[in-house]
Amino acid sequence: MNAPLRGVVPPVVTPFRDDGTVDIASLTGLVNYLIDAGVHGLFALGSTSEVAYLTDDERDQVLRATVEAAAGRVPVIAGVMDMTTKRVIEQGLRAKELGVDGLVVTVPFYALNDESEIADHFRAVASQTGLPIYAYDVPVRVNRVKLSLPLLMMLANEGVIAGVKDSSGDDVAFRRLVMANRDAGSPLALLTGHELVVDGCLLMGADGVVPGYGNVDPAGYVALFEAAERGDWEAARAEQDRLARGFEIVFAPRGRSGDVTGVGAFKTAMVARGIIPNNVMAFPNRALSEQDAARVSEIVAANGLSK
Repeated sequence: MNAPLRGVVPPVVTPFRDDGTVDIASLTGLVNYLIDAGVHGLFALGSTSEVAYLTDDERDQVLRATVEAAAGRVPVIAGVMDMTTKRVIEQGLRAKELGVDGLVVTVPFYALNDESEIADHFRAVASQTGLPIYAYDVPVRVNRVKLSLPLLMMLANEGVIAGVKDSSGDDVAFRRLVMANRDAGSPLALLTGHELVVDGCLLMGADGVVPGYGNVDPAGYVALFEAAERGDWEAARAEQDRLARGFEIVFAPRGRSGDVTGVGAFKTAMVARGIIPNNVMAFPNRALSEQDAARVSEIVAANGLSK
């Protein structure tokens, strides 16, 4: 990438066929749909992509199809989540070979590393892959480890990381990061994953958003970002409110796991909109029940997003 990543960068859903294999045709169609809606980049193999459930071969399939479909129109960054630094580097080199523009890197999980070891982890991934690195701050997925402000700014000042994808849900910490980044000359692109308060994050100085619900309503997030870019904060707030009403789909499923209530609701809403053909999830997760799916479809219709 020749410029810092900014704008709307949805974490792309991975469609599956009924037999659980990756649906390449539907993924290609989804990539084109998102780009046609005006998104500024694509994040493949994140939580919304169900990356934790994919084999290495399936990860390669997803990246290859995403990069080929994007065809250079927008940058593609790839999640390379794994348990140890060596495994992350291996994932990063595979992704690089497939043509991605940057890597999204968490701290190792299952492994228990201290902050100095985590710093060396990011340094090693950056030096051995040679790609821009976006630190993924997502404590819920990595032993509750929160990337600290001193750590992030140290890595930024060393040129190790190009940006941060913040999914910590800690708006105070994000505000402090925005200020520290600005004081340092803005070496980092700061992307929020807190998709219900994007207007507030952009107002405080975020460079963009990585919204899972952006698979369902990408044009809405593009409109929100464009309103913020022109300083029309009333329009940005109104669009954020509209998106938040649609986001109620994630509260419709009852008694299901966190992965299913989020990604399962997104996929079900995408089916209701005609974006993908089914709401199949990666094994062992099961698609929403007919009752839950009906509730999701009702919310989609109530917000004027049906086919």
